[in-house]
Amino acid sequence: MFLKPDDHVLFYGDSITDVGRSPDGTSHLGGGYAFLCAAFLGARFSEMNLRWSNTGISGNRVGDLEERLQTDVLDRKPNLVSILIGINDTWRSFDSGEKSPVADFQNSYRRIAGAIQESGARLMILEPFLLPIPDDRRAWREDLDPRIFACREIAREFGAHYLPLDGIFAAAACRQSLAYWAPDGVHPSAAGHALIAQNWIDAVTS
Repeated sequence: MFLKPDDHVLFYGDSITDVGRSPDGTSHLGGGYAFLCAAFLGARFSEMNLRWSNTGISGNRVGDLEERLQTDVLDRKPNLVSILIGINDTWRSFDSGEKSPVADFQNSYRRIAGAIQESGARLMILEPFLLPIPDDRRAWREDLDPRIFACREIAREFGAHYLPLDGIFAAAACRQSLAYWAPDGVHPSAAGHALIAQNWIDAVTS
């Protein structure tokens, strides 16, 4: 099992991870998938004495994660780090013209993964995802898809656990409406967060 007794699990990312978590990242894990993972696994494996942190920050791009990596991840000494990042690197290039070249994205993510691996922590990479709602989101695929491929390459390079969220949401959207899972194509609904949590839990307990 990827999850180990006495693990300190840290969730790292943007608004999809943040979801109103407390400033210290531990007293309240927010209202999203991080909270659900901690709640269900804490109840299921109470004997494992698991600890949880959430240091997601709304609006972050991969460069922001790299900049605060020492204080918000490494100094906390987690055993398992779960990262979800990438959609804002795409979003900002469309709404404000702040380009984030895919090569720069990949190199920054690689440095993050390398530092986490060097610290001795295990790494889980969650791929960024997007549903085509509203219609303008369809144009974002051209920018996002190469970032997803970059995440997959980094996961292979560092032997990380990998959660293919873009495919998971695409499959879910075949059995319910797009808005049911993510009303703006990016931020999950309650059901969308539960979908992430369900798959995350399956990944770390298999």
